[in-house]
Amino acid sequence: MIKRILLIQGHPDASEPHLGHALAASYRAGAEQSGHTVRQINVAELDFPLLRSQKDFEFGSVPASLKPAQDDIVWAEHIMLFFPLWAGDMPALLKGFFEQTFRPDFTGASASHFGKKLLSGRTARIVVTMGMPAIIYRWYFRAHSVKSLERNLLGIVGIAPVHETLIGMASNIKVADAAKWLTKLNYLGQRAE
Repeated sequence: MIKRILLIQGHPDASEPHLGHALAASYRAGAEQSGHTVRQINVAELDFPLLRSQKDFEFGSVPASLKPAQDDIVWAEHIMLFFPLWAGDMPALLKGFFEQTFRPDFTGASASHFGKKLLSGRTARIVVTMGMPAIIYRWYFRAHSVKSLERNLLGIVGIAPVHETLIGMASNIKVADAAKWLTKLNYLGQRAE
């Protein structure tokens, strides 16, 4: 089944390529090779202010620079999110992107979390690179920030199921290990998973 896939590249550094960029490119190549339609948002290339009040979050207008991103999110059937683990969580720029784009009037999520959610019916995969071994993050730290993202951001707006791919030791990754991850992401892209 052909899918509409949105890649969200959440690495805040656009000055040079990183492992997460290569992983996204490999996924995209596999997806397009299999006939899936792919769009991409590079958060580092967007210009938007950070939210500073709950009132602005609930009642303010989304910046014009992020309206195309909201359109792409609505368009997508499957969302791929790539980011590095920084200080135990997603980078602040990516968090700011979600705060701006996932406003209550856009997602259908409210303070009560009841009612129709605009993003229901979409699936997602989170691909996180990190300096520590992934097994330590998963078992000792319980992958707390990824689990929070799955439940408290994506789940609340209706995106489910959400799968995760955790890639440890990214800053010192061996060439052979990087090649295996690139192959795996290409395969996931072919299957739109």
